[in-house]
Amino acid sequence: MDLDLLVKQFQNKDEKAFESLYKMYSESMHGVIFNIVRDDAIAEEVMQDVFIKAWHKADNYDAKKGRFFTWLLNISRNAAIDKTRSKSFKKKKQNLNADFFVDIIETHESLDRSTDAIGIAKFVKKLAEKCKAVIELLYFKGFTQQEAAEALEMPIGTIKTRNRNCIKDLREMVLK
Repeated sequence: MDLDLLVKQFQNKDEKAFESLYKMYSESMHGVIFNIVRDDAIAEEVMQDVFIKAWHKADNYDAKKGRFFTWLLNISRNAAIDKTRSKSFKKKKQNLNADFFVDIIETHESLDRSTDAIGIAKFVKKLAEKCKAVIELLYFKGFTQQEAAEALEMPIGTIKTRNRNCIKDLREMVLK
């Protein structure tokens, strides 16, 4: 089925369109969310919330501003970050056993295996090192621009410019 038509039906509250888009994108959204929250059950919950939010805010999507997938991806990323900042999430993680953290500690130079859930790891690996670091922190680890600036010891303006330029480079690679 034509994606534009499916999105229009989704915006018109067609349940079958909702189901189709959910099947198309749920795995990718789950991967992005899981990369940030690091808990499968929470990722599943946030993902479902994202689709419900998208359903209710479908009229906010504008095809002229970007692809539907990108719109969903941004909602997912923001929802996951919001979840990690919630009191309940922080309280739940407060008393965890140190064994929990052994498998999730990563370096900024490597992309984690879950990144490939949305199929862009191969493209991100082709980016310049400075881009890999910014993309990984902002999109795969859920850092804010301010947190990324502090982690990379760069001015926030540099982070914003690199983010914009690196996403542009990534977009060009993916759309070739």
